[in-house]
Formats: sequence, C-alpha cells, structure tokens
Amino acid sequence: MNFDVEKIRNIAVIAHGGAGKTSLVEAILFDSKMTDRIGTIQDGTTVTDFETEEIERKISISSASAFCNWSGHRVNLIDTPGYINFIEDTKCCLSAIDGAIVIVSALSGVKAETEKIWQFACRYEIPRLVFINKMDRENANFKMALSDLEKSYGSTAIPLNIPIGAENDFEGVIDLVNLKAVTYKNGTPSEGAIPDAYKTEVEEYRKMLIEKIAELNDALLEKYLEGGELTNDEIKKGIREGSITRRFIPVVCGSATRNIGIHQLLDTVILCLPSPEEKANITPINGKDPKTGNEIKRKPVVSEPLSAQIFKTIADPFAGKLTLFRVYSGVLKADSTVYNSTRDSKEKMGNIFYLLGKKQVPVKEVGPGEIAAVAKLKDSQTGDTISDVANPILFEPVQFSDPMISYAIEPKTRGDEEKVSTALHRMLEEDPTLKFHRDADTKEMILAGMGQVHLEVTLEKLKRKFGVDVLMKTPKIPYRETIKAASSAQGRYKKQSGGRGQYGDCWIKIEPLPRGTGFEFVDNIVGGVIPRQYIPAVEKGIIESMKDGLIAGYPVIDIRATLYDGSYHTVDSSEMAFKIAGSMALKNATQNAKPIILEPIVRVEVITPDESLGNVIGDLNSKRGKVQGVEPQAGGNQKIMALVPMAEILTYANQLNSLTSGRGIYTMEASHYEEVPSHLAQKIIAQKTETKKVE
Repeated sequence: MNFDVEKIRNIAVIAHGGAGKTSLVEAILFDSKMTDRIGTIQDGTTVTDFETEEIERKISISSASAFCNWSGHRVNLIDTPGYINFIEDTKCCLSAIDGAIVIVSALSGVKAETEKIWQFACRYEIPRLVFINKMDRENANFKMALSDLEKSYGSTAIPLNIPIGAENDFEGVIDLVNLKAVTYKNGTPSEGAIPDAYKTEVEEYRKMLIEKIAELNDALLEKYLEGGELTNDEIKKGIREGSITRRFIPVVCGSATRNIGIHQLLDTVILCLPSPEEKANITPINGKDPKTGNEIKRKPVVSEPLSAQIFKTIADPFAGKLTLFRVYSGVLKADSTVYNSTRDSKEKMGNIFYLLGKKQVPVKEVGPGEIAAVAKLKDSQTGDTISDVANPILFEPVQFSDPMISYAIEPKTRGDEEKVSTALHRMLEEDPTLKFHRDADTKEMILAGMGQVHLEVTLEKLKRKFGVDVLMKTPKIPYRETIKAASSAQGRYKKQSGGRGQYGDCWIKIEPLPRGTGFEFVDNIVGGVIPRQYIPAVEKGIIESMKDGLIAGYPVIDIRATLYDGSYHTVDSSEMAFKIAGSMALKNATQNAKPIILEPIVRVEVITPDESLGNVIGDLNSKRGKVQGVEPQAGGNQKIMALVPMAEILTYANQLNSLTSGRGIYTMEASHYEEVPSHLAQKIIAQKTETKKVE
C-alpha cells in the first residue's frame, strides 16, 4: 500500500451536465503532474471521457476514475455524469466515496440535475465543497452563484477565496484564510499582496468566515467576542470541522479551462474533505453476516478482515469485464482468493490496478480506503460485497431507480436475435439501470432505460463493442379483447372424405366477467350428449381461439364459456373435431356479444416542483389520465398520483423532462384494463388490419 488511510481523499466531482466536471479533472491531473497536457472536450482528448460515444456527443456518459498526489496525499477522483439520463451511475459512485466537489456555474448557478445529485450526496452523508467555475466567461457572477447556492440547498455557503476580476479580466483569487492574492499566468500561480480595491470586500468575507468558525466552538466564540484574534491554525481547524460535519459549505472559485484556482481547490480538498477514517466516524462501516443476518462493524484499518464493495462494472468484448471496487477494511492482494458474500461464491482475483481514465497502473495490493480495479471476475456484479473467506460481511447494495422509458428493439439482420440477447446481457452487467426482456404477449424484445438518449447510447455501444446493429421502435401496446353481452352459438365441424370422417358439434354460451377475472369454463353437459373424453377438447379449442382475438387479433380475457349441448358420432368424432367445433362456436357467439378492445392502464406517480404542478396535471389530463390525488413533498415538490392509459405514456420521460426542466421524476406500474373509446378502437382495428396485410 502506498498511502496511510488518513492521507487518502476519495472524491467525486459532481454537477449538472456541461458544468465543467471533466475539464476540472483535466486541470487537476495536469497541475498534479499526472499528465503533461490539458486535454479538451472539443478535441476529444480528455483522460476521463474516453468512450467513443462520449467523444462524439461531448458529454460524460459513464463515470470514470483517476488519481493524483497532492501535498503528500493520494486523491482518488471520480468524474461523474451530470445529464439526467445517466445520473444513476453517479448515485452508485457516491456510495463509494467520502467527499465531493460540487461544481456550480458562475453563469447559470444551480441547475435541476445538480439538485438531484445533491440529494444523493445528502443520502450518503457526504461532506462537500463547492467550486464556482467559469469565472472567465461573459456574464460570470460570483455573488449570484453564491446566493443561488444558499437558496437552493438551504445551507450556509462560506467562501474561502473570492475572485480577482471576472469575465476576460478574471486573473486569480484572493485567499481569505492566508490573506494573500494568487494570480495566474498560463496556469502558473504567483502569490502577492491583496490589491487595495479588494480590501473592504476581503474584510467582509473574512469576518463572515471567522464568525462561522467561532460559532462551532464555545471557547473560540468566547475568545472572538472578547476581541481576541483567532490563529491561522484555529481557523483551519474550524474550517475542517465545519465542512466535515456539514454545518457549512466551503466555497472556492476559478476557471477549469483556463487553469485558474485549481491549486487552491486541491488545497481545499485536503483541508475540508474527510479521509476514509473520518468518513467512517460520520457513516460507520456496517454490514451483516450473510448467514445469520447479525450486524457486523468494520474499521478502515489494515488489521481488520477484508471487506470491499463493487461500485462499477465495465463490459469489454476484448479485455473482458473490468470491475471497480472500494476497499473498506483489510488488505486485498493480487492473485488472492476472496469471497463474494452477495452470491455465496469464491472469486480468484487477478492483477489489481489503479485507473487513470482507461490507463491501468498495476499494484500488488490495496488497503483500507483505496479505490482500484480488477479484470475478468467470474460472477461478481455491481453492488456485490467482496470479503475475507473466513470472515464474510455483506454490505447493502445501491438501490437503482426503475427505468423510465421502454422501446422495442429488433436486429437489422434477420436471425441475429440470439446475438442481440447475448450482447445486451453483457451490457446489463455494465449498466444496472437497463432492463431487457422478451414480451410474452407481443413477442417483442423490450429494452428499458432512464431516457431516450440512454437507450440510444446503449445501442451505439452495442454496435461498436459487440458488432450488433439494432433498430429501436415504439413497443406494441398489449391490448386485450372481451365482450359486453351474453350470446349463444353452435360450432359444428363435419368433414367426410373417404374412410373415417371428422365430426364434432357443440353449443356454448359466452358472457362477460368482471375485469381481472380471467377465463372461466363451465361444463353443463348432461345425458352424455357429448362424451366426457371430448369436453376438454372443446375447452382447448375455445382457449386457442381466444389467443387469436375476436375483432383485432388481441387475446381475449374476462369471459365465461358454458358448454351446454351438442352431439357426436360414434365413429367419426375425435378430440381434434371437438377442438375445432369449440373454436367455431366461440367465433359464432362473438358476433352478438358486443366485442370490445381493452387497453392497459398504468398507475403513475409523478414528483414535480411546485411551479410545474399545473403544467404536469394539464399534460396528464390531455393524455386521458385521471388524477387520483396530489400530496406535498419535501423540498418544494408535489407528488401526483394518476391512472393513465399505457398508450399515452410510453415516451413520458422526455415530455416530463421538458415540462419540469429535468427536475421531475416518475414511476409507473401496471394497474388494470379499461375499454378503449370507440373512436380509438376503430383506429386500432384498422392499424392491426394493415399490419396483417403487410405480414
């Protein structure tokens, strides 16, 4: 192991898409001499955005790991996605780190996605510091961003430095702790005296900082109120305590692309964010015994038994599966055998390495608090716990949100279905937010994800990594058919063709049942008019005919069929003949039974900000939805409960994002079936007829 636990900082860089996370990581890696140049998003040369889809779209699609050394500390960095379609990946990464750099734009302040990621960080009790980025851009406003920060998060934001200039004139920062100006030329810092024009402003911010620190400690408060000066050590100790206990948010500023303020940011990371040991004091490392369920505690020390958790999997058809993990206690050695507590299986660890983007740096062992990767594990998946064979422990895995949008997929090349299915299951290992299944009713392959862009990117990766080209289309709606009136009819099948013929004759009555009842068959045959051995064949014929539908080819549900009369031939009757007769009887009875089409209704819960409530309800109403109720939620949100036809809500994720500026989320589950309005039923029948012609 290269670093003591107290010298490690595990940091995620989080923010909305386009805030500058990847650019900031580039500047950090350059300033810490991990790279010899600063890559750019535009050129596709950054360390952490290395996937082809990221380079083409110029956004972070998947989290990526890197590391650097600064002031005798190891800083492990995770560059996370900020776009709404990919932030479940960010949620998973936050479970593995101890602190976070939150980027807030000096132009736009706090955006919707940042709010959602902030909530994830609160859930994991992660101390944060804020970097106000893009101070060099036109309309950059430090005070506006600071104000927006406090308003959005309800926390006190305490600047540790303030900008010198703004927009084109932005040239550096003033350090409020050490009371010095730091100006930059070509990314190189130079210290000097505070310019006279800033002295009044510095006094105001410095006073605010000192007051906040004094409030944390009775002895310091007494000293401050009596007019005593706090020492630099007391100030730094107070900043660290206030930040780690999340009583205030330390704020620094700069420009990632112009490499201004990055040295101060790294110093602030070391000062304000916790080591794995300090984070364990905030959130204890607790798990369960996989056999007894009893609680087990671990400490981030070498002498404890090994415990680690997988937080990310990368699928690669050539290099094999790459597994990223965080060690919580003990030591993990290359080529050792470990126990997967989640799957009750042993795993042979191969070579272990640190990741610098896609570059692999081999290491013989990793200890408490370290983040590393291993290739080609056999069974292990994202969320699994790795532990000592003799001392197993099981950690709680991250719970992912349900997919928000589904599409049907089919291979461009006929006969490639099996190839598609195999490749997609490899992709599912990498991305637990994807869901894939074959619909039993429509016979379609259905791929579900967090949004349309998420699914498009998945299919792009599928083609690039596994050579499978797939079309994406709106899935078929699993309509059903039923009847509204009772009706009776005969089904008589008679066939004579030299030798033994075929004869089956039955009378049935069909009638509607309450929604959700299913199918019911009643045998009312008396006097042996149909022999016992042929009655199951009549039922089978009716059931098979129900699969083909009554008017549009959709399966029939919620009917009772009563067999009450018929006749047979001692020589020509057979099971096949009565099966055909049963099918004919159902079709004949349907003509006077008022057949209708039913559509699936889903139960939807939408969480929306207060200001979007009216628009969201109006949109649900326009989709033939029935709002069942509205409940206030924490953080100025509202929860809408509604019943909506599935046909109206297949691509709802995109519409809700538009209505709520990306701040709305929803879940849905199957509820029941209802009759389709007659004007829509005619369209469905016409479409089905056209489809059959094409087929």
